[in-house]
Amino acid sequence: MNLSDGAVGRSGFIVTHELWSAEDRDAAKVALARIKEAKVDYVRLSFADQHGILRGKTLLEAEIESVFRNGCAMPSTLIGKDTAGNTLYPVFTGADGGFGVAGMGGAGDIIMAPRPASFRVLPWVPNTGWMLCDIYLQDGKPVPFSTRHIYRTALERLAAAGFDYVAGLEVEFYVLKLEQDRIPPEGATQPPTPPKVSLLANGYHYLTEIRVDQLDPVIQLLGAQLKALGLPLRSFEGEFGPSQLEVTFNPAHGLTAADNMTLFRSAVKQICRRHGYHATFMCRPGLPNLFASGWHLHQSLRRRSDGASAFAPEQPGEIISPTGLAFIAGILKHARASCVFSTPTINGYKRYRSHSLAPDRAIWGRDHKGAMLRVVSGGVGDPGTRIENRVGEPAANPYLYMASQVLSGLDGIERDLRPVTPSDTPYEAQAEKLPKSLWESLDAFRGNEFYRNALGAQFVDYFCKIKDAEVARFMSEVTDWEHKEYFEMF
Repeated sequence: MNLSDGAVGRSGFIVTHELWSAEDRDAAKVALARIKEAKVDYVRLSFADQHGILRGKTLLEAEIESVFRNGCAMPSTLIGKDTAGNTLYPVFTGADGGFGVAGMGGAGDIIMAPRPASFRVLPWVPNTGWMLCDIYLQDGKPVPFSTRHIYRTALERLAAAGFDYVAGLEVEFYVLKLEQDRIPPEGATQPPTPPKVSLLANGYHYLTEIRVDQLDPVIQLLGAQLKALGLPLRSFEGEFGPSQLEVTFNPAHGLTAADNMTLFRSAVKQICRRHGYHATFMCRPGLPNLFASGWHLHQSLRRRSDGASAFAPEQPGEIISPTGLAFIAGILKHARASCVFSTPTINGYKRYRSHSLAPDRAIWGRDHKGAMLRVVSGGVGDPGTRIENRVGEPAANPYLYMASQVLSGLDGIERDLRPVTPSDTPYEAQAEKLPKSLWESLDAFRGNEFYRNALGAQFVDYFCKIKDAEVARFMSEVTDWEHKEYFEMF
């Protein structure tokens, strides 16, 4: 017996708790062969935390067979951190550490179980592989705050109703030149001091070839690396702001769509940093003349019975099928509460402005980019019929953003809801306004009985605690605006 077996996890954890299917076991064999073939020396094991940020450990190749039996331990404190890395729970008090979950006290371990089919060789890192993991308590139950688990559960509910979820991604972000390649110790605060940067392209010239050519070195760099990673890229586009890019993805099913977005953001930031750039998915950077970035989520349902589109119009004159209308109605019904998932940062609400290609109220329209929900359809039977939600910010946790769409849309289907007439003037429509701030959306979320039932009171209270702390830190800071407004006058 190898005395170190189980040293990074718990002996026999994956087998004992039956966490893998036959397909997972076959995928593990393929992954081990690929590790050997590609001469991989290190493997990064990662899980997506409550913010959609990848966290994990890097293990030597020789440990991976053990991990496939035993999993890999991680400190439970990672589940209780805000966006600045502060631990918000009294983890050394009681058996539950303040989480209300037995076994999460004392900064004890949770266990990462790899998804072996996710194995990739990272093209920008020498001799290094990567695998996505799910996280479990030591009794083998999923960590109830795992956002990937939350999304998987939502997809299972949708499947039970006879549908699969399909999502295409349209993501805007900035790539800037790093002007300071060394990090001074005084900048290593919590959160750290933002880096000094400069533009790669100037001017608000949307989709012009000249501006895209200025960004071409970055496009070539990212395109090659992301394609090698296996992400289903469709296009790179020069967005409205200077040094702003948009990347679109081909549609993917369920968990894969959210996994792709999570890996994409992490990969882009790593690749850019290694080449002297800074990539940011912050919605509206606090730099002069930069425009807000959004994340438009294209979504549709497929019937499990025949694989056909459940949104394709069925009769002449229809914009979308009755199922699609009910899905729209459900999303609109819970739009204000859902903003905590589509726009989970304080900064993201600075994008909600009238007549700005960003929505400001819960309304839908046919091919109208001012509406929150834009229906794209080519007519009766069009399999590409889809709903584009334009409310999201690129910093959103993909699992929670998509789960909110699945759950609220399914609520509309189950209750056979119908939306109001689509609007050609969405900024003047008589419709419920979207929240103007994170704290307003948190109030809407906290008071939404649908989400409290769908996600459970435990998760709702947990998520609100994480985001309330972010709001409290913001409210305690003196902003540049306040200083300028009051310091001289009073």
